[in-house]
Amino acid sequence: MEAGREGAANRVIRGGSWNDNARNVRAAYRNHNDPANRNDNLGFRCARAHERVGASAPEQAGFHDVAGDGRRSPKHDGGRRAGRDARRRPERSPACRRNGLLTMARIIDASLHPLMYGEPPDWASGWGQDRFGVYVAFTIRAVTQRLRWIPPGRFLMGSPDEEEGRYEWEGPRHEVTLAQGFWLFDTPCTQALWQSVMGENPSRFKSPARPVEQVSFEDVQAFLDKTNVQVPGLNLDLPSEAQWEYACRAGTETATYAGDMHIVGECNAPVLDAIAWYGGNSGVGFDLENGFDSSGWAEKQYDHTRAGTRPVAQKAANPWGLYDTLGNVWEWCGDHWHGSYDGAPTDGSAWIDPGGAANRVIRGGSWDGDARGVRAAYRYRDDPANRNDYLGFRCARVQSDSIVSETERRAGRSKRRERSDQAATTSPKRR
Repeated sequence: MEAGREGAANRVIRGGSWNDNARNVRAAYRNHNDPANRNDNLGFRCARAHERVGASAPEQAGFHDVAGDGRRSPKHDGGRRAGRDARRRPERSPACRRNGLLTMARIIDASLHPLMYGEPPDWASGWGQDRFGVYVAFTIRAVTQRLRWIPPGRFLMGSPDEEEGRYEWEGPRHEVTLAQGFWLFDTPCTQALWQSVMGENPSRFKSPARPVEQVSFEDVQAFLDKTNVQVPGLNLDLPSEAQWEYACRAGTETATYAGDMHIVGECNAPVLDAIAWYGGNSGVGFDLENGFDSSGWAEKQYDHTRAGTRPVAQKAANPWGLYDTLGNVWEWCGDHWHGSYDGAPTDGSAWIDPGGAANRVIRGGSWDGDARGVRAAYRYRDDPANRNDYLGFRCARVQSDSIVSETERRAGRSKRRERSDQAATTSPKRR
């Protein structure tokens, strides 16, 4: 490049043009032109390196715009290494091979993720990439669960004052920065997975593909402990409330990831039909004999008389490949309940009270919920000892293993359970 600066008169041009013969319109053909020339067969296209010399401080720090709104969000800091490693070892990235061609764009763009650094972790039974992004899976006794990579980023947590159906405890709206990506179950935990780990199935609406329900927060802690023993290195936990909402929104800022919500009736918000099982549609074609009597539910989107949970992943996923974050079952989060976001963490961590607040956060709404409660910002609470047929969960895993040992993790969860033993019972409204 330095030699070129010292004196070569011409610059390279590639690709041929509208007035060239066939011989010159080939991938390998190259020509030259005076850099001062202006001709009707001369154009250009631009490129941007993943990290360039002289980049601004945010770019050098590895930030990108997750939500598409101009704000910078933290990105995995190994971009240059990821691109270099992928070029050196393309055979280690089968998920990026399509029709015999390597698609490098997703390796070096904002969807950077740890799998592109080499082999998947020892606990993984499968991994790959599809239109939603990257996934990894683990298997216990022939039951496989997929996790989606949730990239680091920044988002506005809570609902704006003007959002239809808003409750005051969804605010104040505030910015949260998740500096580290994490893995999250792409569906609520299924009955099949629960039974493979725990050896029993407590659910009312029994079916392997349906979400497990009638599991308390305390039951979930036991599930996490057993799963992490059976799959060393997996280190699952419940997501924080902030992680949950960030993942549910998947870069969107509307009431649902499918768009804003217009509430036509108590159980009727048309936007929900494609993405969620809720009080307005959960009884349509319901196939179990022990369904809940839904004949008296008010203002339903569809007429039905018997309702309950539905098999996971039947409704449309959000942009990051997560199913049933809205509706089907409420999902336990790791946080203690607080009546507002005043004083909430802004780093995405779980909000834990040293004294042990009675209730735990649940998110997402459920099959028996009204439309107002099935929004990304809606939050509620329940006693950690409660077991109800609308209560389930999904698990998260941070990318880098904590310096805290799994023994210490289990001890910490045991202490949290002890602190919540005397919790008072509260429940979401049953229709």
